[in-house]
Amino acid sequence: MTTPSAPPLPSKPQALASRLALAGAVLLVVLGGIAFYYASTLTHKAPATGGATRVTITADSCDPNDLTVPAGNASFEIVNASDRAVEWEILDGVMVVEERENIAPGFNQPITTKLKPGNYIITCGLLSNPRGALHVTASAAADAEAAAKPKLTAFIGPLAEYKVYLTLGANALVKATAKLDTAIKDSDLQGARAAYANAQAAYGKIEPEAQRFADLHNAIDGMADYFADRENDPGFTGFHRIEYSLFTQNSIEGLAPVADKLVTDVTALQDRLKALKTAPEDLADNAERLLQAVADTKIADGEDRYAFTDLSTFAANAEAARKVADLLRAIAPAGSDTVLQGLDSSLAALDAELNKFKTNGTFVSYQTIGAADRKALAEKFTALAASIGQLNATLGLA
Repeated sequence: MTTPSAPPLPSKPQALASRLALAGAVLLVVLGGIAFYYASTLTHKAPATGGATRVTITADSCDPNDLTVPAGNASFEIVNASDRAVEWEILDGVMVVEERENIAPGFNQPITTKLKPGNYIITCGLLSNPRGALHVTASAAADAEAAAKPKLTAFIGPLAEYKVYLTLGANALVKATAKLDTAIKDSDLQGARAAYANAQAAYGKIEPEAQRFADLHNAIDGMADYFADRENDPGFTGFHRIEYSLFTQNSIEGLAPVADKLVTDVTALQDRLKALKTAPEDLADNAERLLQAVADTKIADGEDRYAFTDLSTFAANAEAARKVADLLRAIAPAGSDTVLQGLDSSLAALDAELNKFKTNGTFVSYQTIGAADRKALAEKFTALAASIGQLNATLGLA
């Protein structure tokens, strides 16, 4: 079939004017949301104090499934007593507050976080399992710490620029997913395979924020492992369901409704990101959480397990973290040289490690990457996660 010609690109002055207009509109949204956000107690990670609360995940539930802890530092020990890898999440509505993925059978996984007062939901292994409840009661220590947070004026610029980044990234994701949908409906297997890789990478660039929306993240990027019938489970949708058909079954048959749902879901994500009010400490916290998840669970076993395009996805995650680092370094106070030098070193080391796996500018298949190289790559992601994690302390947000 004939491919329609692309519309002419806007001139540089037009493109600059468009970006400035978008930045101005976003700045108004950010300014309107800051006062609302800081009226509430802040939530971010911190060292645990006292003993951990133990939660045991069985095949179909959590024990206990109703918990109460005081606001502030909280530590949990998650025990997987089921026969398959599981995840455990703390949700505020649909928003992920903290999580651990891919906890192996028979293993324990610690979780340390900081919680503000309120009622939360906890997931218990498989996505189809009943959910539990977490009640966080007020505490004087948490209230006092929240009152000591720095003023917001320095963060207005970075938050506005990050909003622009998310908006443009979400737009790119919707366009890339639409191309995937078109290729599937045209029964173009090779075209769909190429479009899958591009769309998955587009998602990776906004994943630090996208992963916070538990319902959409599971629908868009959920792994088969967390569904009762794995690849055959009707709840298994999104990128990896399409990937399974394209690269393992070598077929497009039956994918049209899956692709339509994916377009609907990424469009819903686009709308949510437009309305999202990101807190200053969330920039580093969310990037750190994603980088550590890549290091801890995704690199060893792979994420794109049927297409083996993992390296492109990991590079997109690293690009998202670099954006956060660049925004926050610009407002780092005097005396932050050691932290910033460590950050630069970690970014350069990860870039060098990823570039080792390129041939003629293209990443090689992930199935060719051995255990030693995967371990080295995980170490670089862990180092960058730690470096970005230090930014909040430097900025007075930890």
